[in-house]
Amino acid sequence: AQVYLAKCYYDGYGINCDTKMTFNWCEKSANNGSIFGKFYLGYCYEFGIGIINDEGKSAYWYNEAAKSGNKTAKLYLANCYRFGKGVDKDEIKAREYYEILAEQEISDAQLGLGKCYSKEIEPEINEAFELYKEAVKKGYDLAKCDLADCYQNGKGVEKDERKAFELYKEAEAKGYDWAKFKLAECYQNGKGVEKDEKKAFVLYEEIANDGYIWVYSKLAYCYDKGIGIEINKTKAFELYNIAAEEGHDAAQNYLGYLYMKGEVPEMDSKKAVYWFQRAAENGNKFAYDNLAIYYELGIGMDKDETKAFELYEKSAEKGYINAKFHLGYCYVNGIGTKINKERGFELYREAAEKGNIKEINIHENYYKNMEELVAKDLNEVSYWYQKSAEYNNELALYKLGEIYELGKGVNKNEARAFDYYKQAA
Repeated sequence: AQVYLAKCYYDGYGINCDTKMTFNWCEKSANNGSIFGKFYLGYCYEFGIGIINDEGKSAYWYNEAAKSGNKTAKLYLANCYRFGKGVDKDEIKAREYYEILAEQEISDAQLGLGKCYSKEIEPEINEAFELYKEAVKKGYDLAKCDLADCYQNGKGVEKDERKAFELYKEAEAKGYDWAKFKLAECYQNGKGVEKDEKKAFVLYEEIANDGYIWVYSKLAYCYDKGIGIEINKTKAFELYNIAAEEGHDAAQNYLGYLYMKGEVPEMDSKKAVYWFQRAAENGNKFAYDNLAIYYELGIGMDKDETKAFELYEKSAEKGYINAKFHLGYCYVNGIGTKINKERGFELYREAAEKGNIKEINIHENYYKNMEELVAKDLNEVSYWYQKSAEYNNELALYKLGEIYELGKGVNKNEARAFDYYKQAA
């Protein structure tokens, strides 16, 4: 009865809404041993209902309710372990809870388990797809977004961008803003539907108008680049600033970039550093790399090559290709670490193979180091020059001319050498 009284205060059923009274009755119910009281007390602590938010106490009470067999409490506790809310992050424990509940055909648990599987090896990615599909069959519309993601990226199923688009559209029709966001991205990039940047902009704007700050950075990017709307740098800056102040790491990083670039607003190295630091604190891989550049060169702060190296390493570990090149450059030149040209070239090659040829082209030292390290493999040297030449890099074109003129690892071909020299000129 105490829990039902708490719900009356929460919903304003027969009495004025009073969240403090909601909390009080949930607390009394929990202390009297009620399973439901324990769960709802955890819920109050998690979402700050009638009390200051306290994720530690929230996880504690979910755990108490879960011990008594409450399925909903187990689900919420699984989420705590998955995201590290009030407990140490433990995806294995989260997965264990999800698996137990998924076997009982609880759709939310199937969805959570699917998200755990989607990060794992291929057989489990396939299992994630099946779980999402099963949840959709049972009418769980939110799972359509996850199923669409599988089709869009070929995870556990053959890639089908049109099918992904249709699923996002169905979920959006049910009122899911995340589906609307993904639908906007489909229109922006022409994935599964004819490209329509104006339609994309309208959808982004609708989500922003609903109060979702996380979409502001996307809307700002549209204003910045003229995607579906006329370019308006001032408006873009305003939107990035709002999102950044609210803690959105992508907006924080891009705001730092705007201060670094100096169009709108004016260039300000200290403000650039400030926002890169804020974004880095939130784990943004691009911000790690940008901040590292400032530490390496001593812009807006004291020069610290060791710190720069550490940040490049963090960014590279998160998979940022440019950071791998920068880290390689540190190893080759002894910036913040001992010289290790073999490791440096290994990172150069990883970056190049993943599409970072263009940036590597601007560093003449890359070619010098490459020749030193793979001098015995002239075919590889020639291969990388050829890849670089595709971007019309003058040095690479010149080196290819030299290879054919002197017959380094290839038959001499003066006509071809002349052609490369001409392109380089």
